Amino acid sequence: MSYAAKEMKRLMGKAIHHHQMIRDGDHVLVAVSGGSDSLSLLWLLRDRIKRIPIDYRITAIHVDPGFGGDATEKIEDFLKGEGFDYRIIRTRIGPEAHSPENRENPCFLCSRLRRKIIFETARELGCRVVALGHHKDDLIETFFLNVFYGASLSTMLPVQPFFDGSLMVIRPLYLVDEQIIRRFTKSMEWPEISLGCPTAGKSRREDIKQMLNGFYYSNRKIKGNIFHALHNVKPEYLPVSLKS
Repeated sequence: MSYAAKEMKRLMGKAIHHHQMIRDGDHVLVAVSGGSDSLSLLWLLRDRIKRIPIDYRITAIHVDPGFGGDATEKIEDFLKGEGFDYRIIRTRIGPEAHSPENRENPCFLCSRLRRKIIFETARELGCRVVALGHHKDDLIETFFLNVFYGASLSTMLPVQPFFDGSLMVIRPLYLVDEQIIRRFTKSMEWPEISLGCPTAGKSRREDIKQMLNGFYYSNRKIKGNIFHALHNVKPEYLPVSLKS
């Protein structure tokens, strides 16, 4: 077993156990975009079942954004070939989010519409848990996105309840570096799948990523320091709101 595989299993197991993300008998809906993060999460969640004393079901869901091309077919071939239970939902939310009326932030609308479909499917299938493939870098980048463009100190949560707790969104890879995931998927020789998004690599998130990479290159401790800072908030050293 490669170092990347061992490290991903260790960190994912630590996250799931610490936050009690999955319970015995759960039906987990895993959102699969086709990227290395979600494919890794899907694979490792199934692999984990044979090594733990609880049992749970997994169903993969892929929401086709409707950009065209053969990405959805490649994803379905992978899911079918690996024997996963899955749902493919074809939409036009990608072109809708990139319409002339929504040029400022197409990623936000696309993400919101995709999440709505995933939640509706989870309810339809009776899934209490929705698993997303966000990793450590995603949490850090989201924090800076919210600071720069949302004027808030916030980021993604490892476990996030919705609808009065009837649905739980979990992020089992939140302790894992993006680089380790890339090494893992390369060792698995999985295909690279692009959804054909016209703003891929040109978004605000990509700008944040490039900025942070410059800091990481200058000092290898910076990423860890930022991540630990998210768990070491000191409200008494933050100014109070001036809103009445």
